[in-house]
Amino acid sequence: MSSRTLSSFKTISSAWVLLAWLLGMGASVDAASSTLSNREAVIPPQCYTRTEGEHNPCYICHQSHPAGTRVNVMDDGDIQGAYSFSEIGETNQWSNLFKPRHQEIQSVSDERILEYVGEDNYQPLTQLASAGYVPDLEHYANPEQAFDSQGFAKDGSGWVAFNYKPLPSTFWPTNGSFDDVIIRLPPSFRQFDNNKENRSLYLLNLSLVEMAIKDLDQISIPVTDENVFSVDLNGDGVLGEASTLKRRDFYLGAAADVPLLRQQYPAGTEFLHSVRYLDVSDSGEVVAAPRFKELRYARKLKVHTEQALKFLYNQEHREKEEERLPKYSWAKPAGEAGLNNKMGWIVQGWIEDEQGALRRQSYEENFYCMGCHTSIGTTIDQTFAFPRKVTGAAGWGYIDLKGMIDAPNLGESEGEILTYFRRVGGGDEFRQNLEILERWFGPDGRVRAAQVRAADVHTLLTPSRDRALELNKAYRQIVLEQSFHLGRDAVLGQPVNVYEHVQQDSAPVLPLNRQFHYDIRLVWPSSNSIESDQLKLAPPIPEVTTTANDNQSSNGGAAVGLWWLIFTAVAWLLSGRNPGRKPAEYER
Repeated sequence: MSSRTLSSFKTISSAWVLLAWLLGMGASVDAASSTLSNREAVIPPQCYTRTEGEHNPCYICHQSHPAGTRVNVMDDGDIQGAYSFSEIGETNQWSNLFKPRHQEIQSVSDERILEYVGEDNYQPLTQLASAGYVPDLEHYANPEQAFDSQGFAKDGSGWVAFNYKPLPSTFWPTNGSFDDVIIRLPPSFRQFDNNKENRSLYLLNLSLVEMAIKDLDQISIPVTDENVFSVDLNGDGVLGEASTLKRRDFYLGAAADVPLLRQQYPAGTEFLHSVRYLDVSDSGEVVAAPRFKELRYARKLKVHTEQALKFLYNQEHREKEEERLPKYSWAKPAGEAGLNNKMGWIVQGWIEDEQGALRRQSYEENFYCMGCHTSIGTTIDQTFAFPRKVTGAAGWGYIDLKGMIDAPNLGESEGEILTYFRRVGGGDEFRQNLEILERWFGPDGRVRAAQVRAADVHTLLTPSRDRALELNKAYRQIVLEQSFHLGRDAVLGQPVNVYEHVQQDSAPVLPLNRQFHYDIRLVWPSSNSIESDQLKLAPPIPEVTTTANDNQSSNGGAAVGLWWLIFTAVAWLLSGRNPGRKPAEYER
């Protein structure tokens, strides 16, 4: 930890210490009452990859950003260059990674696994008796029944689906699962003051949330009659039809007293996230299955000031520096309402029992989710998917990877997937996905860049029928064993690029030129005429032929980070704007 950070700790008042205790400890049942077999379950299996000093998947999660540009100040980009584990964390306790599954996979017929994944195990949850959240979306297993073309739930529950790009690479279908994420705002964001619900109003408020999360000054919206709201939405000085929404200080309708806060969702925001098996359609296409592996739920309980969040992130830093083991407490009622992440959210999950029915996760199974939704630098208000939504009007609707371009990340010039292939040397953290290596890498280890650029996201990330069925069968064995506490990643073959135990004083680490800046947000093509100012921040970089093992990447390392900083400063000087705010919608 830097002396500057240590100094900041010393200047925190006792009032802030009391506040942190109330937020993180006093409001929930003591976590010590729950049993853990892995006290470092917040360290995911992917963190045990053998980087060998050159293969870097770590940049996706562990990030430091230019000062003032993020409310998330976890500032953990330096972890890319080291295995920063506690003594307990040095041992990889995810032993399912190393368990051979070949015979078990061969014992299950294709017909049986297809029958299994084709079953709906979600709908019974809607009848669950619980004092916590009860899933309340009808027909979620079959999205065509659940959502209309704009993503709105047909049952009137207020859930809205959005189209986004899956995060590299655990949530890529080729690595085992299809998933989706849906959002719901509180009733006041869907209603006028007379409690009358209005779809256009709800969509405007959802768009304002998107602007807050992505730091946009304007965004495209479906054509909207401003006279309905008596509000000049596009800022042109007259009331008429608007296809652009300008950023506002407050939300609309009954939520007009709720301020837009930079990179934060309003209190009461909810997310549902389904993690699904891989199915095969009648035409032989690999698609998302009706059967869920998991259902995950998050609700924002409280909005913190940026100053309070800075303290909470600094507290996380201090605990890690002191090698204090993580603790999270049940929200009330204990065991039914999920875990409190100490940052204003509760996180709750369901997972399959031995028979395949979804059950509430145990404390340790919930604990597994907390590291990624609390203490890494890449997230925006603890979330991954919504910041990656296709920006503006085009992004409302159930997730659809067909035709989706490999959009670059903010500050990059090449597609995110191509960049990941180059930086990692494979299609997953362990470089274990042989199908990706065969499809998109040449025999010399070089990425087939032209072919990757020409493909859409669906083509890049969807596995073959054979691979999909083998992944299903491997994961089903974990379900039958109920051994999620030993890892829930289906791995085909014997992993060779993962540590069983990390010797921190001798394990090769990533040098500075193999550590990368990464912004989780993406630069999407424009759905209207708004030009992307953000695209101008990073000049096109001449194509450099690289191999998966090359230390020079056409997108990578300190050089890109330096270009990004230089052009950010130039853009700020020319525009006179606050560099902590993105000046316009990054569409083109």
